[in-house]
Amino acid sequence: MTLEQLLADGATAVLDDGSRMSAGQARRLACEAGIVPVVLGSRSVPLDMGRQVRLFTKHQRIALGLRDGGCTAEGCGTSASGCHAHHEDPWSRRGRTDLANGRLLCPRHHRLAHDARYAMTVHGGRVAFTRRT
Repeated sequence: MTLEQLLADGATAVLDDGSRMSAGQARRLACEAGIVPVVLGSRSVPLDMGRQVRLFTKHQRIALGLRDGGCTAEGCGTSASGCHAHHEDPWSRRGRTDLANGRLLCPRHHRLAHDARYAMTVHGGRVAFTRRT
């Protein structure tokens, strides 16, 4: 069933054996199985993986590259192919592996993002790092 059907009140899901269940039951089963939400790109490629996958996939990295264009640190010119995909909210703190929680950072800036000696601030899609005192 489509996401719209899954979220609609009074909708029913059809299982592969032909039996039916309510959309609410389907949502609960999907949630318990960890398969929702998964957002698909134009070629039905999963782009948002929720908490089921830790590392960003190849297709997510392509989408991040198209969106970010390269390292999102202010003044950095590293191209998308030279960047790491970074979780804005860390995976270790229940951060999701999805495009809204991802950004590209070059290896240098990615190290700074995880270094407690530096603070990272976001300014309109770009990030800046300052040494904590």
